[in-house]
Amino acid sequence: MDTAASIFATMFSDGSSLMLGILVFLTAGILAFSLMAVVRVRGAVKRRAARLVDDSARTPSRSLRHSSVKAVARLIDYTNKHYAASDDGAMKVLRQRLVQAGIYDPRGVAFFFLIRTALAVGLATALFLLLPLFRPVTGGMFWMMVMGAGIVGYVGPSMYLDRRIAARKVEHQSGFPDFMDLLVVCADSGLSMEAALERVGRELGESYPSLTSNIHITNLEIRAGRNLKEALERFAERLALEEARAFATLINQSIDLGSSITDALRVYSEDMRHKRLSRAEEKAYALPAKLSLPMMICIFPVIFVVILLPVVVRLTGGAH
Repeated sequence: MDTAASIFATMFSDGSSLMLGILVFLTAGILAFSLMAVVRVRGAVKRRAARLVDDSARTPSRSLRHSSVKAVARLIDYTNKHYAASDDGAMKVLRQRLVQAGIYDPRGVAFFFLIRTALAVGLATALFLLLPLFRPVTGGMFWMMVMGAGIVGYVGPSMYLDRRIAARKVEHQSGFPDFMDLLVVCADSGLSMEAALERVGRELGESYPSLTSNIHITNLEIRAGRNLKEALERFAERLALEEARAFATLINQSIDLGSSITDALRVYSEDMRHKRLSRAEEKAYALPAKLSLPMMICIFPVIFVVILLPVVVRLTGGAH
């Protein structure tokens, strides 16, 4: 024990300055870490308090936005259940028109009725409030104009659907012969009808986007388990073309009779090319008849003036 005590006494007597430095370093490190911990805790508390204040300040706007969105969603759901779930003929025709216009949302019928009602009420109200400010109109004419604005807002969505269907129908009619040619090439190379539809859809993506989207929907229906006949029939309904309906009937008859689909596609593709050429010739032949009225209004009077003006000038000069 005396030996150990003497050893420790020697160490402390020799390295007193070293031990003092170590103790000072440890004390300073503990104080620094304690100060950093206190500062970090206080910063975290301040951030949490600021976040709570911001949340409390934004609670009314969030609740108002949330309630408005919830009310609109509830209105859409109610309209969808009331109209879209109906199976009468008018709703079926409207759903078919929406699909032909490229609106595939299942809530499309509800949106259509809501937009039509909002436009009818909004236009009628706007005309009722703004018309007296710009042009005072009284009596029955004022109410007739307000009713006309409401009728325009009510009929506007239907007219928009008709224009959109017509534009897509023109695109489908222009791209269907190319679709048939590519389908024949794919069938000649040994691809099945499903693989040929998928390949043709990729090739026509940039030129005819609407036709490509309908082909893609047909591929998805086939992958989901629908047979080829029903998928092609629904494809023809979406395109709203007689050529597409004839194409679906041709493929279905070829499958039922067991004949070659490739030969049937080749014959029908040639028929489609002849029809496209016939439509182009028909437009070319109708061009002179369409130009006759502009020529009579714009060109012939100028020609008459150029021809008769020297005669008039000579007659007037001879009279003087």
